[in-house]
Amino acid sequence: MIELLRKRRSVRRFTADPVSAEHRAVLEEAALRSPSSRGLDPWQFVWVDDPELIGRLAKAKHHGAAFLGGATLAAVVCADESRSDTWVEDASIASILLQLAAQSLGLGSCWVQIRLRQRADGGSAEDYVRDQLGIPGGMRVESIIALGHPAEDPPGHGIGSLDRSKLHYNRFGA
Repeated sequence: MIELLRKRRSVRRFTADPVSAEHRAVLEEAALRSPSSRGLDPWQFVWVDDPELIGRLAKAKHHGAAFLGGATLAAVVCADESRSDTWVEDASIASILLQLAAQSLGLGSCWVQIRLRQRADGGSAEDYVRDQLGIPGGMRVESIIALGHPAEDPPGHGIGSLDRSKLHYNRFGA
């Protein structure tokens, strides 16, 4: 696990090679194995491999989504807010587990935040994604995970780059 974390980087450039059915099955299993508070599993996942639809999702928000247009697979992570008061945390955990599963398969990934983000026209990114994919009301959209074969291989962050001032022992500030 620590090796995955050491190597993982956000990848924003992908090749045109599709994600294989075998890799997709592993990603789907990883998503469904994601832990959730009280085992309520409020998350649901919309898998998008239609290039035109991925292109429209890349326009979901004003900044930080355009690279999605180069991905060959997108996992839209949603959750039923009426099912759990921890839907944000549960969907976030599922999102990062998808990224780690992708890393373990040699795939690249990058998180596109959707919840609480706006489009260039001032509209809600979440409403736009919901509209594009037919996601029903009450189902919230946390993120889109861009997935594919990396066209770049950025090195992981070295141990020297870690900000150890973020660590505290027994008491904050100690």
